[in-house]
Amino acid sequence: MNSVTTRFAPSPTGHLHVGNIRTALHNWLLAKQAGGRFLLRIDDTDSERSREHFVDAIREDLDWLGLSPDGEERQSARFDDYEREFERLAAEGRIYPCYETPQELELRRKVLLGRGLPPIYDRAALELSEARRAELEASGTRPHWRFKLDHASPITWQDGIRGKQYFDPAQLSDPVVRRADGSWLYMLPSVIDDIAMDITDVLRGEDHVSNTATQIQMFEALGAPPPRFAHEALLTGAQGKLSKRIGSLSVSQFRADGIEPEAVVALLARIGTSDPVDPSLGLDELATSFDLTRFGRAPARFDEAELDRVNTAIVHGLGYDAVGQRLPDGMGEAGWEAIRPNIERVEQAGDWWKVVKGPVPLPPADDETRAYLAEAAVTLNEQDGGDDPWHALTGALKAATGRKGKALFLPLRQALTGRDHGPDMALMLKLIGRDEAITRLWSASGRE
Repeated sequence: MNSVTTRFAPSPTGHLHVGNIRTALHNWLLAKQAGGRFLLRIDDTDSERSREHFVDAIREDLDWLGLSPDGEERQSARFDDYEREFERLAAEGRIYPCYETPQELELRRKVLLGRGLPPIYDRAALELSEARRAELEASGTRPHWRFKLDHASPITWQDGIRGKQYFDPAQLSDPVVRRADGSWLYMLPSVIDDIAMDITDVLRGEDHVSNTATQIQMFEALGAPPPRFAHEALLTGAQGKLSKRIGSLSVSQFRADGIEPEAVVALLARIGTSDPVDPSLGLDELATSFDLTRFGRAPARFDEAELDRVNTAIVHGLGYDAVGQRLPDGMGEAGWEAIRPNIERVEQAGDWWKVVKGPVPLPPADDETRAYLAEAAVTLNEQDGGDDPWHALTGALKAATGRKGKALFLPLRQALTGRDHGPDMALMLKLIGRDEAITRLWSASGRE
């Protein structure tokens, strides 16, 4: 068994959203930081809602993020194992049948809450005689099944983020592990799988803390030591509340928005810590510095604006080899190097390449400006320009007209690109080409 083995266990009932991605990433980093293994477990016990195309999407999303697992398991292939352990626990009295209807349970819950008491299951099913159970089943009532918590001693563990945890099992309801139709709930199959997969560390959201308390007793009942547990603070939005949009942001949405996988990784790796987000760090470097003790208990803030800033920084650092296949036909390394500093998404390079290839809209100009552009066309036509035609052109125009600053440069940029701002014109002029640039200047001057 490896020193650290983690798992990511999504249900294939939808696309991975930003919270799922963060969980997967942190489990990958935790495993790789220790030289261990990261496993994917598809929790597809819910046959009614699970879909195979979501399984394919989960694999594709993890690969896109660079989080390819070291192995994969499917819960739907392990029903025999669940049945065997279920029968063993039932024979030992750790699982027992319950016959209350959902309506009866909800009524009891409301009564307890009305009295100011915690809505803990009262274990009434344990008081039923064998005869009464037989009578209920003969009438067609099928039981659901609960795991019987041991009330003898407190449940404790040292949480990797939250520190020492303490739960009084008498203040917890015995969890339902199997429905009346025979289908499984999350709790028991997950424990059985974690044992079989040699999972050493379970890193998940703080909404699972009470689940961990009951699952620790399940590990013990099955004769296995519990893994190490750590529970992260849940994500919130920039305004302190996780918006519906952020909560549903998926990898496919990130792709559609032109976000680079490195940006998602860089931001989510550091969310919940005081460490700065560093767009220059790759997965291996992030894994080296990953440390659960750096995570706080305050809500973790996810800011789409920050993701955009990180993404822009990453795009500005991407070399041509990394993006060449995503660029417009004909756009080579020189084009990418010229345009890259002025875009936030790789896909935006296509907009600037249209400027390079033309045509561009003619800017509005007065007679003086049109005369200036005509002079620029003549000057460029007469010049050799050498390796730097832009500075040769503007230097000559400055000397001939006395123009400088905005008056010198802006009309030329507008005539050559149709825009007021953009990439370095020294690079753009080379991309546009001398002959095309003369044509654009001459057209903008209004001369035939």
